[in-house]
Amino acid sequence: MDEVRQNTLRIKDGVKADSLDWFEELYASANGDEYWIPWSNGEPHHFLTEWVSKIKSRGRALVVGCGLGEDAAYLSRKGWNVTAFDISPSAVQWAKKIYSSENINWQVADLLSLPEEWIGLFDLVVEVHILQAIPESIRIHAAPKMAPLLAPSGQLVCIGRLNEKEEEYEGPPWPLSRNFIDSIGVDIKNVDFIKKQLPNDDPDVIRYRSVWERET
Repeated sequence: MDEVRQNTLRIKDGVKADSLDWFEELYASANGDEYWIPWSNGEPHHFLTEWVSKIKSRGRALVVGCGLGEDAAYLSRKGWNVTAFDISPSAVQWAKKIYSSENINWQVADLLSLPEEWIGLFDLVVEVHILQAIPESIRIHAAPKMAPLLAPSGQLVCIGRLNEKEEEYEGPPWPLSRNFIDSIGVDIKNVDFIKKQLPNDDPDVIRYRSVWERET
């Protein structure tokens, strides 16, 4: 995977600072080869499947930064009415091709400027590894955009790497501190937080899942 990371950093460093244009360049330059997408393995995230298995109700779900669509497809197959968006048009077209049989509303959109009609619309909002992949100068503005998308009793699920010791990292990814994670849902109720290492991770990688719920 060293060559994959080197390729990712080369593409990121080739665009202007604090720009998200490198996501489109990465997906477009991969030419349909999933190997070059470092955060994609063709499976929904374990933390997401574990949480969704606890939820009996279904409704409208939004996947933030859907990438190649694994999490969106999983939710669709579990009975959710799924909207999935990514800032990269190439990623969205790729995901639509992979999961053409799924009834998913695929959209090209930017977390910083989402459609107003999405406010208060979704029963579930899912963010996996997106905030940790964008620079802090953008992240601090992007993170508060998710909670307002929740309908009453809706839940926000965020998954990523935890920066438990608040160390400096040369990202992406930039693991997130607990204080920053807590700030994502500062105005809604936190109902779940876990941290643990996954079997295939490096020993120094700790992952988290934080879940918030909007009150009725």
